[in-house]
This record gives sequence, C-alpha cells and structure tokens, in this order.
Amino acid sequence: MSDYTPPLKDIFFVLEHIAEVGGLADLDRFSETFDASMTEPVLEEVARFMAEVVAPTNVDGDTIMTKWVDGDVITPDSFKAAYEQYVATEFGSIPFDPTYGGGGFPWVVGVAIQELMTSANMAFSLCPLLTQGAIDAVEHHADDDMKAAYLPKMLTGQWSGTMNLSEPQAGSDVGAVATKAEPVGDGSYKITGQKIWITYGEHDMAENIIHLVLARTPGAPPGTKGITMFIVPKFLLDGDGNPGERNDVSCVSIEHKLGIHGSPTCVLSFGDDGGAIGWPVGDEFTGMRNMFTMMNNARLSVGLQGLAISERAYQLGLTYAQERKQGTAIGAERGVQSPIIEHPDVRRLLMTQRSWIDAMRCLIYTNAATIDRSKSLEGDEAQAAREFADLLIPLSKSLCTDLGNELTSMVLQIFGGMGYVEETGAAQHYRDIRIGAIYEGTNGIQAADLVGRKLPMRGGGVVLDHLAELDVKAKELAGMEGMQRFAENLESAAAAARAATSWLLENGSSDINAALAGSSPYLRMLGTVVCGGLMADLAMVADKATDPDFAAAKKVSAKFFGEQILPTAAGLLGAVTAGADDLFALTPAQLA
Repeated sequence: MSDYTPPLKDIFFVLEHIAEVGGLADLDRFSETFDASMTEPVLEEVARFMAEVVAPTNVDGDTIMTKWVDGDVITPDSFKAAYEQYVATEFGSIPFDPTYGGGGFPWVVGVAIQELMTSANMAFSLCPLLTQGAIDAVEHHADDDMKAAYLPKMLTGQWSGTMNLSEPQAGSDVGAVATKAEPVGDGSYKITGQKIWITYGEHDMAENIIHLVLARTPGAPPGTKGITMFIVPKFLLDGDGNPGERNDVSCVSIEHKLGIHGSPTCVLSFGDDGGAIGWPVGDEFTGMRNMFTMMNNARLSVGLQGLAISERAYQLGLTYAQERKQGTAIGAERGVQSPIIEHPDVRRLLMTQRSWIDAMRCLIYTNAATIDRSKSLEGDEAQAAREFADLLIPLSKSLCTDLGNELTSMVLQIFGGMGYVEETGAAQHYRDIRIGAIYEGTNGIQAADLVGRKLPMRGGGVVLDHLAELDVKAKELAGMEGMQRFAENLESAAAAARAATSWLLENGSSDINAALAGSSPYLRMLGTVVCGGLMADLAMVADKATDPDFAAAKKVSAKFFGEQILPTAAGLLGAVTAGADDLFALTPAQLA
C-alpha cells in the first residue's frame, strides 16, 4: 500500500451534484451504454487498483527512473508489472466508442479515472493519458480501416500512443515544423525528421507504440496550413494486424528532468535508414486541426494533473500536520507540545489547499461534462456547450497547473525543513507537477489563447453571459445562512471580471500588446471567479450529501473560498488593464 487514499466521496459528490453525470445518461449518445448507477462501483474498483497497484510504484519512478540504453528505453520493473495489470483491467477503454471495444461512458467518468491514476503516479499515468489523446484524434479523423486496425488495442493499452509536434528549431511554434513526408505511391509516405519532447515516445511496457506525427508533404504551403498528420507505428502491422517489422523510428536520447523521472521524454528520429512508413490521418493539410483534437484533450488532462498532485500532496501534508508536534498552541497546556495542525498558519495552509482542491475538481469535472454535452446535444444547446467548454479549457489547464505549483509548495512549507528532504516524499510532488504549467502549451500561451480566441467568441458574449449567471447565483446564495459575505464577494468579483472583460474587448483589437500584457492576470482573475461560482454551487448542494459531517465540511470549504480566496480576483483588475507600456519601458540592456 501507499500513502494515497482515493478521495471517492469527494469525486462521487462532484460527479453527481456539480457535473450532473446522471443527466448525461439520458442523452442519446449514452442512453444505451451508460447507467449513472454504474459510476460508483466502477470507480471504486479503479480506485482500489490505483491505490494498491499503481501508487506504490511512484517512488520507483522517481528514484530508479527510466533509462536510455543504446536506443532502448528501460522503465522500472514495477512500472512494467503495473502496466501489464492495467492493460488486463481494460480501464482505459471505459470512456470510448463501444464499436472498438470501449465502454461508452461519458468523458467526465474517464477524467475521474485519470484523476485516480495521476494521483497514484503521475509519471506512470502519462502513458495512458497520451494514448487516450491519440485515440481521440484517430477516432475523430481516421478512416474506418485505420480505426479498425489501431483502436481496439490502443483502447486496452496493449498499444500506446504519442503525439509528435515539437522539433528542435520549432518548439511551441508548430508552424515551423520541417519533418518531411514523401509519397511512396501506394497511399503510404516516407517520414524523415526529428521530434523532441515526445512523452513515452519509446518504452518497454506496450507491444507497439502508435505515433501521430505532424509533417509536410511536397509543395505544402508554409506555416500551419501546410501540415498533415500521419500515423507512424513503431512496428508495422503484419497481414494479421499484429506488430511485425520494426519501422524506421529510433529514440536517440531521453531528457534528464527536474521531475516525473519515470516518464521518458524522448528525442525521436524518423527515417535514419531511408524513411519511416506512415499513413495520413484525415485529409492533406488538416494536420493542425486534427492535432488540436488531441491537444484539447491533453490540455484538460494536464489541468487535471494540478488537481491530482495537489490532492496527493495535501494528504501527505495533512498526515504530517496531525502527527508532528512542535510549539504550544494558543489555549493548550503550557509546556506540552501541540500537533502543528493546531497552529493558525498551518491551518491556513491546509484550508487554502482543501478549498482550492474542491474548486479545481468542480472546474475540471464541469469542463469534461460540458464537452460530453457539446457532443451529445443539437442546435443552439450544442453550440452553447461547445463555447463554454472551449472557454473553460485554458482556465482548467493554466489555473490548475499554476495551483499545482502553489499548493505542493504549501505542503513543503507544512513539513518545514523536512519537506526539503527527499525522504519525506513531499519534494517529489513539487518537482513532478512543475512541468504542468509548461507542456501542452505554456500557461502564457493559454492566456493568449483566452484573450485572443476564447474571449472574442460571440463578441465577448460567452464570458459576459456567464458573469451574468454568477450575479443571479450570488442572489440565490445570499439567502443561505452564513453565506451573505460570500455572496457579496461573488457579486463584486463578477463585476471586476466584467470590467476587465470590457476593457480587453475595447482595447484588445487595436492594441494586441496591451491585451497580451494583461492576459495572464486576466486568466487568473476569470478562473478564480468561475471557481467562485462553482464553489457557490457546492455550498448550495452540500446538504444533499447523506453524511452530515461531509456536508458541513463542504460548506466550510466553499465559505473559505468565497471569503478568503475569491476577493483576490478583484485585485488583479489593475494588472489586466495596465497595458503594455510598463512591460516594455526598459530595453533588454536595461533589464540586464
């Protein structure tokens, strides 16, 4: 066993009362495959497996690490054993199309499974996470023959998946991709080039690795408009559809990283011996659009990592705070040391973590459920769900990964000097989550996406309509005993977010630098306000819990958020509306 206890009561409550998973069962997309009553027993079994099988491998990933040996990537023995058992469970197939062996559950249930796995071992979880993103892209854009050939074994995890975007000269600038794809004449292409930052691009846990690769065909236009997506398996399939001849793909190195040591981040070379064989996924020049299917999936999953590692670290810090005795708390017997949990500053650290974890779970699960609804409804309802889901993606990804850094740092603070010592385990969580704000589009890129693409939807109507809903919610919350101050703060925070939104809409088109200068504080502001609304929901549905202590704890968590965290949003208004002058007032030389 490990120090991880799956927070099933919290997960079930958010699924039922915030994400409203029961309503998804009534939609045509899920009516024949999903019964909401199945959610709890399925997740209970997943939780048992993750706590007993996967979580104990977490330290091995950090200390034994994954190693590169003459082109082969060797994972810890415990990873291989756990992955074999994971494949046998078929948990990875639960939220996918039954046509290819999936369970037909909503994506929000798949996200709950991801949370449990990521808390258990983030480095291990990245292999199934990337595979599920690849499945999503193939399911949406490949032809039927390709789906039938690859999806069944990708769903189980027998075959893992990757996405190959970045190149040494390109980084996050995908339009600079230079990998080439030359037609062979039989529908296949020879792929040549190098890709970097490829998570689980090579490893020894799965039978085959299915790479989704962005490349340029002859005569392709420059930039992102000239990119095509290809499926390039590590092993070419034989006549029976099984892994056969090794494709011309090799791992030339893996990165030495701050954290997630068990997850290999690979440099892959395609075509050292003439060309790796690949087949186009979708039409020529649609690669960037197709890859965004996978990237949006991955961005939500990365945001989930902020939640999952914060939860795991919080549990560790809470246990230590209950056991560690130091100083004498106010009111305690003089000369008798008190558990540090009795000291106000430690309580503030714990309450801040607990409240933000509740808020993040509400945000991530709402985002996932909204994606489910966007794919299940029709007409205006579907459009509204798609717009709201699109708005929430950069908030989920960036806010939650920023918070992952902040909250795991708080855990180290609770441990004091012992948190800085590797043996306690707290430092690993801090190191592991640091990458979340960087990959799948840095949080700065997410903020630019928010003000450049998401805010302009319907002329700002998606954001402003939601803020209007929060005003209504604040009035409803004000009628609840003890929540009047929270309600006032929600109304004030929504007003500040409305002012920031209006300023960006008025100034962003004429001065893009001004909008980008305020984009990161705006993302933090809007994310905090949206979470404030979700925590108001949590407060108002808390009494639906059958356990009175659980209900009372949720109300306190929501109240703490509304009274002590939500007011920080209004303080960001000045940073959002300051413009870019101060940022560029100093020359690069003056900054030196």
